[in-house]
Amino acid sequence: MTPLELTPPELTSPELTRALERHFGFPSFRANQEQIVRAILDGRDVFAALPTGGGKSLCYQLPALMRDGLSVVVSPLIALMKDQVDAARENGIPAAFLNSTLSADEAKAAWRSLAGGQTRLLYVSPERLSFPDFRASLKGFGLSRIAVDEAHCISEWGHEFRPDYRALGLLRSEFPDVPIAAFTATATRQVQDDIVRLLGLRGPFIVRASFDRPEIFYKVALKEASGDHQCLAFIRAHDGQPGIVYRSTRKAVETTTAYLAAHGVSAAAYHAGVDDENRRRRQEAFVRDEVTVVVATIAFGMGIDKSNVRWVVHCDLPRSLEGYYQETGRAARDGDPADTVLFYGQSDIASIP
Repeated sequence: MTPLELTPPELTSPELTRALERHFGFPSFRANQEQIVRAILDGRDVFAALPTGGGKSLCYQLPALMRDGLSVVVSPLIALMKDQVDAARENGIPAAFLNSTLSADEAKAAWRSLAGGQTRLLYVSPERLSFPDFRASLKGFGLSRIAVDEAHCISEWGHEFRPDYRALGLLRSEFPDVPIAAFTATATRQVQDDIVRLLGLRGPFIVRASFDRPEIFYKVALKEASGDHQCLAFIRAHDGQPGIVYRSTRKAVETTTAYLAAHGVSAAAYHAGVDDENRRRRQEAFVRDEVTVVVATIAFGMGIDKSNVRWVVHCDLPRSLEGYYQETGRAARDGDPADTVLFYGQSDIASIP
């Protein structure tokens, strides 16, 4: 079925607004949120491309409060699930997660809560959903809706393609009556079409929000040598403010981290060569303001729940314009001003995959 472009209703539902304020503390919806929530509550499939900081999580959390049944959220980063669940619980949502970080007792408690119908919002990884036994167990838990976060990961045309996301194509055939909502902060029309096709979305309500981020200041400058000294000067000009430095290779991440640490900057390295436990610890330390700067490859930050990132530095050329938008978009999620700078050199072009 061909996706439909719909004109959302303009009037705000008093019932929805009261629920929004009661559980989330917001007096009104952000752009597009109410329309997406309405579509989910009406049992429709949804494709929503919202900018980073556009309030995607509220769009599936509020329906979990407003309707009976279990909502499953597919999230690609298990390191963030605990923080996401803790935040949902603070908003009065009976939430849980299932992943490899749980102890045996914690996992048993989560399963008991699911079996007893006490959990309304469940976070899982795409890897777990790839297990047939787990999908079969969902059928006994009153599954009512599915939200796929970072949905661009399902498309080989997306800048963060993950093969495990391909298993999500089974959801439509195994749960034909369960509505699916796909969310992404960045998707070209080609990626959008891929997501709709691969997830089997049927006549989805489609939202493509404006990706203008007027609160972010963008600057591009010629890189001198490795760019480390320019990066340090930029960080010192933003003294004490949390931020992210992106490098293109693991070696560059380690070198820059060591350089910054030697000059008194609280910095942590994050890349695929760091073991899972240390990556999780470093990401959590950054989210909790225990570390001011994370120096990372592009693997860092997807779905990160940190609103007060005040700056982003690229010391190498990003892989794509779409990826650059996603990476810089991790700043200013609270709506306050943030700065970004891209230091580029001609030699960077040869290192782009």
